[in-house]
Amino acid sequence: MTTATTADEPGVNSAGFTHRQVLMIMSGLILGMLLAALDQTIVSTSIRTIADDLHGYSAQAWVTTAYLITSTLTTPLYGKLSDMFGRKPFFLAAITIFVAGSLLCTVSTSMYELAAFRAFQGLGAGGLFSLALTIMGDIVSPRERARYQGYFLAVFGTSSVVGPVLGGLFSGQAEILGISGWRWVFLVNVPLGLLAFAVVTRVLHLPKRSKPGVRIDWLGTLTLVVGIVPLLVVAEQGREWGWGSAGSIACYVIGAIGVAAFVWVESRLGDAALIPLRMFRNKTFALGVVISFVVGAGMFGGISLLPQYLQVVRGASPTMAGLEMLPMVLGMMSASVVSGQTISRTGRYMIFPRIGAVLITVGLFLMHYIDADSHLWLVMIFMAITGFGLGNLMQPLVMALQNALPPKDMGVSTASATFFRQIGGTLGVAVFLSILFAQLSPNIGDELRASATQPAYQQAIAAGLRSDNPADRALSTGLASRDTSAAAGVLNDSSVIQQLNPTLSRPFKVGFAESLSPVFLSVSGMGLIALVLVLFWKEVPLRSAGGIQASSETKPEPVATA
Repeated sequence: MTTATTADEPGVNSAGFTHRQVLMIMSGLILGMLLAALDQTIVSTSIRTIADDLHGYSAQAWVTTAYLITSTLTTPLYGKLSDMFGRKPFFLAAITIFVAGSLLCTVSTSMYELAAFRAFQGLGAGGLFSLALTIMGDIVSPRERARYQGYFLAVFGTSSVVGPVLGGLFSGQAEILGISGWRWVFLVNVPLGLLAFAVVTRVLHLPKRSKPGVRIDWLGTLTLVVGIVPLLVVAEQGREWGWGSAGSIACYVIGAIGVAAFVWVESRLGDAALIPLRMFRNKTFALGVVISFVVGAGMFGGISLLPQYLQVVRGASPTMAGLEMLPMVLGMMSASVVSGQTISRTGRYMIFPRIGAVLITVGLFLMHYIDADSHLWLVMIFMAITGFGLGNLMQPLVMALQNALPPKDMGVSTASATFFRQIGGTLGVAVFLSILFAQLSPNIGDELRASATQPAYQQAIAAGLRSDNPADRALSTGLASRDTSAAAGVLNDSSVIQQLNPTLSRPFKVGFAESLSPVFLSVSGMGLIALVLVLFWKEVPLRSAGGIQASSETKPEPVATA
């Protein structure tokens, strides 16, 4: 330990950290967040290849579901425990569990093994995002925090571009250094995680905290598991099972009982609760959580569909689709920098969520006009508008929620906001994908019937029957014999569309684009709801002290630096 740095020294913030120290701490936090953000985009790009190699195509959804369940459920637990016993130990534990889970995923021999190891990995992921944001809330004031918010959005931007590139690179190689290419999708987390662990250990020094005698809300945790797990499972699997199937109905009933039990338990425990219900008596926080839920549904619902449009309709590879998303990323980062600097100077923030909600609504609404023949530059403009909206909305939203409650609740308030945004995102993706697939078969069927009357398409079918291309021959044979299973096979594996003769693939691309239109329209409706809610959201003056100083009744002790 070296000489202490105090808040009385020039260039030192209210919590006793210099700008250089804040940036050093942020480097560790960003590495931790990058672990989780990059992992999701790399895995989503590679999952089909992984499923093929492990002979478990039908089980690939469970790999995603298992990770989603554990990462979502542990988020509020990390927040509560860090409020009780300190941030650093739990952030380091999250990194350790995530890296250990990545190593286990690397040695998977079946999809069910991989699903189990992804569930373990998710136990660590649940703490990476929320604790990084919470620690920033501890070391800088809400007003000062706006200066740094661009760095955090850069993590999401980088992962959305680099992730598909790395995923395509790894999964496209048979072997790298004697190890199957797709296994590097998980193995790459190990050096990154070790670096994050080393940096956080070296630079993060926070005052110790302990609340002796305060019990951990294990009963609340159990009822939350009972309530949320069935709902997340049905959100991920309901489209395959059928939303009205016996399995789906059972999930609804068990989930409702679990959520009701969770609310009852939390109401009895007061401040010891996993998510203290008194927080929701604060109207600013309560409405902010609802906005987080709605934004999560719209954001994840909309963004998850864009790569599908780029790949299925425009024929981009996963790697190229990631690069074509750059306008959205640049929009997010530029808006975050501008809004952050302005908030830091003025202390006023409410205008930015309102601008963001307007731009998200407009951008997503414009996307419902894109079709199979839309110019890429036009799609990119719509992406940039949406990204600029997200940059104005996301970080000010988190900052306002942290500012709405007392500093003692920094961990649980940040984790709750993240938790509800994740739940909203999961349900949003499930609903919007259901809308997409409900439209897909009828629209493509209509396009195929219309194309069948055109001489050019009839000639393409005839040529396909004689073609050496297996995809052309299989589809043409099915269409010539009026066998719809051939078209259904294309829908089950959309990569086949890019292998078809352009004339034969045209009805599929047009039908897919037409099916996306009502989905984007629905997502823009979520943006409109968020805008209305933001208009009623009350602005609370930003605290000028960070969480460490604000939670102390006396002048903070000097912060030692390594």
